[in-house]
Amino acid sequence: MGRMSAPSSESQAPHRAGFACFVGRPNAGKSTLTNALVGQKVAITSNRPQTTRHTVRGIVHREDAQLILVDTPGLHKPRTLLGERLNDVVRTTWAEVDVIGFCLPANEKLGPGDRFIAKELAGIKKTPKIAIVTKTDLVESKALAEQLIAIDRLAQELGFEWAEIIPVSAVKGEQVDLLADLLVPLLPESPPLYPEGDLTDEPEMVMVAELIREAALEGVRDELPHSIAVVVEEMLPREDRPADKPLLDIHANVYIERSSQKGIIIGPKGKRLKDVGTKSRKQIEALLGTPVFLDLHVKVAKDWQRDPKQLRKLGF
Repeated sequence: MGRMSAPSSESQAPHRAGFACFVGRPNAGKSTLTNALVGQKVAITSNRPQTTRHTVRGIVHREDAQLILVDTPGLHKPRTLLGERLNDVVRTTWAEVDVIGFCLPANEKLGPGDRFIAKELAGIKKTPKIAIVTKTDLVESKALAEQLIAIDRLAQELGFEWAEIIPVSAVKGEQVDLLADLLVPLLPESPPLYPEGDLTDEPEMVMVAELIREAALEGVRDELPHSIAVVVEEMLPREDRPADKPLLDIHANVYIERSSQKGIIIGPKGKRLKDVGTKSRKQIEALLGTPVFLDLHVKVAKDWQRDPKQLRKLGF
């Protein structure tokens, strides 16, 4: 991929837009890096349920490109079936994004956790992978050079190649712009996918969907750990209400993969779904600070987890 240098050719360069996710073991500097790239604190890590599937963590808007950073749940050695399914979710995400950035702190030797993730990355053939050496402000150049060599060797051992290896210091803002420059050519040609002002993906709607999903999963986690997706179709203030008695109408669909799962979600005589509605409505009201009318429907989206078109529609 030639880099265009002449300004005249630059203006004809096609606009690119796509998705990237940063992976790495805990404390590898993923959130700090996201914030540095987006230029605002966006990794909403507090008061947020930890079950998110593709939450958009931040959007980097540029003249020539739009880079959308999505979250994935952490990959871990599965001890349970749920763990295995969670790992499947991670692999699915990795296969769906346009580029993966593997964050490795400069100040810690490569460990078994890094190898485990790298081995999984080796299995995702199509998606380009960039190794990002974070926290470079914490080491001398000699140690950094050794780390870069070790990371290069790691890929060789596992039979794949990094698209780029780049050292950054998010804290000092060093090489962060360069990282964006390296990620952009790996994105597909596309017009912007989000409006200019967006930094995160409608946090309120996302959080509302997440609360409903949590309530729907409660008690049936073993039967359908991840085959539930919730899409908030609309959130509108009810008209004809006095200002001191507002009501927010929320219409949401709970999608499951197979019609056989419908009974599990709805429960005998619809009791379970009613409970899900009541429970999530209380939490949504607490979150938004306003009374809510919640309209919930259960729909079947066949094998949505394996169908990229459905996933897009479901906001993943």
